Amino acid sequence: MRTPTTAIAPWTIDPRRPTDPRLDALRYAILAPNPHNRQPWLIELVGTDRVLLRCDLDKRLPETDPFDRQITIGFGTFIEVARIAAAERGYAIDVTAFPAGEPLPRLDARPIAELVFRRDAGIARDPLFSAITHRHTNRALYDSAPPSPAQLNAVARDTGLTNTDPALLAQITPLAVRAMTIETVTPRTHGETVRLMRIGTAEMDANPDGLPIGGPGVEALSAVGMIDHETMADPSSSAFKMGLDVVQKSCGSIPAIIWITTPGNSRAKQLEAGRRYVRAQLRATTLGLAMHPLSQALQEYPEMAADFDLVHRLLGAQGTERVQMLARIGTAPPSLPAPRWPLEKHLV
Repeated sequence: MRTPTTAIAPWTIDPRRPTDPRLDALRYAILAPNPHNRQPWLIELVGTDRVLLRCDLDKRLPETDPFDRQITIGFGTFIEVARIAAAERGYAIDVTAFPAGEPLPRLDARPIAELVFRRDAGIARDPLFSAITHRHTNRALYDSAPPSPAQLNAVARDTGLTNTDPALLAQITPLAVRAMTIETVTPRTHGETVRLMRIGTAEMDANPDGLPIGGPGVEALSAVGMIDHETMADPSSSAFKMGLDVVQKSCGSIPAIIWITTPGNSRAKQLEAGRRYVRAQLRATTLGLAMHPLSQALQEYPEMAADFDLVHRLLGAQGTERVQMLARIGTAPPSLPAPRWPLEKHLV
C-alpha cells in the first residue's frame, strides 16, 4: 500500500513562514481534531489582523450530531491550536465567540468566532506547540496496562478528569461498545458514516476528509470488490460484519478514560470543551500516549437516549452539567495522520 501522500501533505509544515502571521497559525490550526474529520472550518481574512470563522453547513453531521454540538467542539480545538501556533511567532489572539449571537438549536451562517491577532513581545511560547504535527487520533487496540498516575495527572491537570478504576471501567467499557454498536446498526446513523468513508489510498487522496479506511488488507479487498461503500452499508455483508467487529474491539480496549464536563451546554461551553480536549491530547502526545474519543454515548439522537443518561450518571454529572467529551487513553502502535484539505481550501 502506498502512503496517501496528497491527503497527509498538510502535516508536513514548510519551514518557510508565511509573511502573514494569521496564515502561519492557521496552517497548524487545520490539523486540529474534529468529528468525523469533516474539517468544517470556513476562514475569512479581514483587514490585516482579523479572522472570521464560520461553519461550512454542508459538513455538519445531522444524524449523529443533530444539534451541532460536536461540530462546535471541533471549532474549539481549531481555535486553541491557532492560539498555540500564534504564540510561537510572538502573537496573541483575542477571541470573541459568536459575535453575532449563539445559533440554536443548530449552527447557521453567523460567525463562530472572531480572532484578532496582535503582536505581544511578552507572550510565552506554549510547550505543546511541538506536539501539534505529531498529534493523531489513534483507533488501534490499546495496551491493557494503564498510563501511570503521573502521566494521567499531567494530561488532566488543566483539562478534565481521568480514571483507571476497574469498577468504573467495567461499566464504561460495555457502554462504549454498546453505543458504537447502536450507531452502526442504526441505518441512518451508519449511513452518515459510510458516506464519509474514504476506502483506500486513492479515495483518501481524492477527498482528504472523512474517515480513512486503509491498509494492505483493505486495498486488496477493495481491488476485488469485496469492500466498497455499498457493502459497508449492508448489514448482511462480510464487510459490514468485519467493520462492526473492528470498531467493537476498538471501543472495548480501554485501559483508562479521560472526560470533560462543563457547567451547562452553551455554545461557548462547547468551544471551551474543544480547547480543553485538544490540550489534553497534545499533552498526551508529548508523553507518548494515544487518545481516541468514545463519542457515541454522548450523541443526542433518540436511539442513544438511555446510554446518554447512563454515561452522565456514571461520570458524576449533576443538574445541568454536560459531559462534552469522553475518550480512552493509553499506549498503542503509531497511527498515520488523518487526511487534511490544504489551508487554501478553507479560505473564503
